[in-house]
Amino acid sequence: MSEGPGADRHALFLSLADELRPELHRYCARLMGSVIDGEDVVQDAFARAFAALDTLHEVPPMRAWLFRIAHNRALDVLRSRASRLTEPIEAAREFAAPEDFDPAEELMRREAVETAVSRFTELPPAQRSTVILKDVLGQSLEEIATMLDLTVNAVKAHLARGRTALKLINSRAPVALSPRPPSPAVARYAALFNQRDWDGLRAMLADDVRLVQSKYPARSGAADVGMFFGIYSRSAHVQLAPAWLENREVVAVYEDPGSAKASYLMWLEWTDGRISFIRDYKYVRYVVDDAELQFIQDDTRGAESPVT
Repeated sequence: MSEGPGADRHALFLSLADELRPELHRYCARLMGSVIDGEDVVQDAFARAFAALDTLHEVPPMRAWLFRIAHNRALDVLRSRASRLTEPIEAAREFAAPEDFDPAEELMRREAVETAVSRFTELPPAQRSTVILKDVLGQSLEEIATMLDLTVNAVKAHLARGRTALKLINSRAPVALSPRPPSPAVARYAALFNQRDWDGLRAMLADDVRLVQSKYPARSGAADVGMFFGIYSRSAHVQLAPAWLENREVVAVYEDPGSAKASYLMWLEWTDGRISFIRDYKYVRYVVDDAELQFIQDDTRGAESPVT
């Protein structure tokens, strides 16, 4: 890294990144309706921001700048999926300010905090953003206006409408999804791991497999990724359990096998019956905090895991 102002910018950015990651993920996960997609947006936002530092004449207030980058990236992804709820954020400027809020505001904040991550996608994006920032993250109206490049009155308008809509959403029972059995491939992966059969796990890797762990360079190729299991071979108590999250099959990791809550997650992709991609969330454990994991009878851990 070079000396001078540019180096100072990068140092400040990196020191702030670790501090902001959990909070930024809480925002992006709810904006995306997915803890996994939310982390992808966070990683992308940090990469884009880091690359942009050298192009800036002046360093902006980094917290608001990072939130804006993540916000815009999340909306880009949502638009690319042709979301059925597409209220443009620019439309906020057309709304009039609502009346002052009554003392029930604290109850509305509590309701937002307790709302499942996936249900926020039922709100239009502009309402979703303001409710999350105000009621989940506790930002002031002025801070939200700066982050989203809106007027304070526009923020108030979206917030009032979003709170009303969220209350209606939470009055409806969510669709209950029955937990499904794990796929044979994921069940075998967890069983081999719990049996400490590292050679068996390495045999499941595709030749061009990739491993991604936040904060570390990606690994590629069966030989390099195979070293990943060597690290776990020194962790005698770590156990895995197949699970479902957001209609995706994942692996819950337990550093304390007696704990009811997973320590973090892994996510695998498969090509022709072999593992082609591993995403290990060990270094971004906040992802599991809001994860709505589903389990069924789990023979790999020798006990029945609860549906949560």
